[in-house]
Amino acid sequence: MKELTKAEEQVMQYLWDLGKGFLKDIVEEFPEPRPAYTTISTVIRVLVKKGIIGFNTYGKAHEYYPMVSRKEYFRAHVNSMITDHFGGSVVDFASFFTGNEDVDLTELEEIRRLVDQKIREIRKEEE
Repeated sequence: MKELTKAEEQVMQYLWDLGKGFLKDIVEEFPEPRPAYTTISTVIRVLVKKGIIGFNTYGKAHEYYPMVSRKEYFRAHVNSMITDHFGGSVVDFASFFTGNEDVDLTELEEIRRLVDQKIREIRKEEE
């Protein structure tokens, strides 16, 4: 999956929140001062070409909807980052976070809980 630019990702964040919407709906999600309709329209056209957004046509208006879920996009984005920056090693990726002083004990315990939960799920599937 192609990585999105900051502008494309911002449009997608609003469209994921909306579920579907017309150009005006998406533009209205932006804080003031809002970008021009033409700017957002251009970003949307690029996203359509990339296959990230689809649309239904009603007369001259297009209702846009995501063709890729937020979770799918970010999973691919994180996997790409792990490949590019951590040699494909999930262990090195996790090690990066455990070595980060900004991560507190509560967050590390939550990560541990999630890992333990996943281990239980995998073991149950293997039985």
